[in-house]
Amino acid sequence: MSTKPIAVLGNYKDPDLLITAASRIRESGYKDFDIFTPYPVHGLDKAMGVKRTILPYISFGGGIFGLANAIFLIWWTGADHYKLNIGGKPLFAFQFSIPVMFELTILLTAISTFLGLWFLCGLPKWYSPLQNDKGFMSAVDNTFVVGIMATDQRFSLEATKKLMTELGADDVRLVQE
Repeated sequence: MSTKPIAVLGNYKDPDLLITAASRIRESGYKDFDIFTPYPVHGLDKAMGVKRTILPYISFGGGIFGLANAIFLIWWTGADHYKLNIGGKPLFAFQFSIPVMFELTILLTAISTFLGLWFLCGLPKWYSPLQNDKGFMSAVDNTFVVGIMATDQRFSLEATKKLMTELGADDVRLVQE
C-alpha cells in the first residue's frame, strides 16, 4: 500500500532566514507553498509574493450598502409609507437621521468584513493533513514552518527536499497521507 505525499515541510528558527527562504522558494518557481508562524513576521507576505487582498473593497461595499439601506429605510418610513409629523420636523430630516445611518453603515461593514474574510480564507477548515506532524505543531510555539505542497507543478520530492536543505531548514521531512 503506497502513501500519497502531501507536502515537504522544513522548520526554521530565524525569521530573517525564513524571509530569505520564502523569497528563494518563490524565485525557484514554486506557487503552492505556505508558511506557518507563531507570530506575524514583517515582510513575509512580500517575500512570498502574496497579492493584496480585496477585503477592503468588500468592507467598503458593505458600508455603502448599509448607508444606502439606512437612507432608504428612513425615507421610506418617514416620507412615504408612514407619514407622521412629530415636533414640526420635515418628513425626511437628514440631521436627525445621522445616528441611524452611522449605525447601519458600521453594522453592515462589520458583517461584510467578517463574512468576506471567512470566504476569502476558505473557512471553516475542520481538518488539515499537516496537523498531526510534530514539527508542524511547533509552529504555534517557537518555530517557523515552511511547507511546499505536493500539488505544486514544480514539486519533485528529491529537488524540493534538496532546496529546503540548501535554504537552511533545520528539519526537512515529507508528510504523507
